[in-house]
Amino acid sequence: DMYNFRYKKPEPFVPRYLRLEVEERTMADGSILKELNREQVEQAVKRLLKEGVESICISFINSYANPKHEIEAGDIVKKIAKDIPVTLSHEITREWREYERTSTAVLNSYVMPKMQKYLGKLRSGISPMGFSGVYFAMLSNGGMATFEYAEKYPIYTVESGPVAGVIGAIAIGEVLGEKNIITLDGGSTTTKASLVENMTPKIKAEYYVERDRFRPGYPVMVPVLETVEVGNGGTSEAWIDDVGNLRVGPKAVGADPGPACYGRGGNIPTVTDAYVVNGLLNPRYLLGGELPVYRDLGEKVIKEKIAKHFNVDVEQASEGIIKLANDNAALAIRLVSVQRGYDPRDFTLIAYGGSGPMFAPFIAEELEIRKIIVPVIPPGVFSAWGMLLVDIKHDVRYTFILRLDSHDAINKINSIYEELEEKVRKIFSSEGFNSKDVIIERYADMRYYGQEHTVRVPIMGGRIAGAEVEEIKERFHSSHYREYSFRLDSSPVEIVNFHVSGIIPTKKIKLAEIPERNNSLEKAEKEEREVFLNGSYLKLKIYDKDMLPRDRTIKGPSIIEGTTSTAIILDNQEGYVDKYGNLVIFVK
Repeated sequence: DMYNFRYKKPEPFVPRYLRLEVEERTMADGSILKELNREQVEQAVKRLLKEGVESICISFINSYANPKHEIEAGDIVKKIAKDIPVTLSHEITREWREYERTSTAVLNSYVMPKMQKYLGKLRSGISPMGFSGVYFAMLSNGGMATFEYAEKYPIYTVESGPVAGVIGAIAIGEVLGEKNIITLDGGSTTTKASLVENMTPKIKAEYYVERDRFRPGYPVMVPVLETVEVGNGGTSEAWIDDVGNLRVGPKAVGADPGPACYGRGGNIPTVTDAYVVNGLLNPRYLLGGELPVYRDLGEKVIKEKIAKHFNVDVEQASEGIIKLANDNAALAIRLVSVQRGYDPRDFTLIAYGGSGPMFAPFIAEELEIRKIIVPVIPPGVFSAWGMLLVDIKHDVRYTFILRLDSHDAINKINSIYEELEEKVRKIFSSEGFNSKDVIIERYADMRYYGQEHTVRVPIMGGRIAGAEVEEIKERFHSSHYREYSFRLDSSPVEIVNFHVSGIIPTKKIKLAEIPERNNSLEKAEKEEREVFLNGSYLKLKIYDKDMLPRDRTIKGPSIIEGTTSTAIILDNQEGYVDKYGNLVIFVK
């Protein structure tokens, strides 16, 4: 973050007195320069045990090239500290960059005791109910693995909840014939977005925990389905900054005490308060009427802390809060589309989460997205539903820098991929699966010789020969042009990281058609309500989503109220409920 004037150095997860060194040295080519000092390892373990550590991480420089010393050190630790979980960095990733690899291993070690306790408690709670099947946990790569794997490598579950939502959105898009989608997951404190092109989600091999505009975050080198997150949601705070401007987020009041309108003692204006004050949210119908909401409390806190500052009406202040929240949510869409060279107008927006369907129409209007889908699956369980649609999946990556014009390139490519594929199959076999059922996918992180950054390129299966190498080069040139708008056909090309994914497909839940409803728009209409929108009060029709008939056009502006979410159709938009129960909104 060399251009970040507000840069703040990350706090180390491990304090200095618990970071111990031992003598050993493996070179970058995997050769051993200095053997491991086993006595120092024993002394280090005993010292850590005296300090009462709950987990131990071992990370040696260049262990990605040859893990011999890490394995030896791990054996010593396990003999002395039998009940302490141990993380070896090469088991998490066989990639170079010692800081990122160590950070990943440390974070794995950091959460391992908690994950083991949590999954163990979950297992012991469910088993007495009669469940005798295999327990699976969601992974960040868009797949799932057994509890045993997640307990040993919990870092692979980072951001797995939002990732499951993307998998669910892909399933919705597949059923409706939408190949290119942008997902919008609007929560109470954050808004997340992801772009899926041709039904293929984008996987990146490096993720940063707690990264934002001011903090570089903690690097994690595991495959993560790419999502972008901004601090913007229903409970995001509205506040005045030091120069007198209105801001929304990234701070949030959360569920406790919650927005002021909840009547639980909250005294900070939030996005939810603004939506209630301006009539976009029904104060009598949150959670189907189970959650009482007090419009006067929201109005009071916005008037005192926002409206008075700008000398405007409380409705105008509320609309300012709503517009800023919508801009923040639109930023997430821009980050996954425009900033990466994609035109959002070429994509369908799938919006879910409690606030997603409220943000989506405004975002679509601003970015000229022509179609929005609000899934029939309730937003509170949408990500959980997505978890029921994933395959069993494992990834292995290995750093080996190889120029494609070198004399032994073909042999090296084949031998490395064969080794990685065998390793993936062994992982599945250790979990009790038939390795013959594994579907293998190959990828490579590639770059022009002399470059720093890489581009992920899909690699064909089977035996690689001269013709395949030329095809790999062309795939790289095309991918690099798409990513960076230039290609260097005369420059040597090299592979940096080899990547193999192993997948065992699972049976999927199918989206069922809803029965024909003997309903009409007139029956579904609950009321007409005055809503402050675009600077003035308008009388909008309010519809009960569960009562809407199939395939009948709903003209905007109007509001669709469900038990757990509210969707808005703007003036230049129309909507209808499709045969699966999804709400489809499109530009007139």
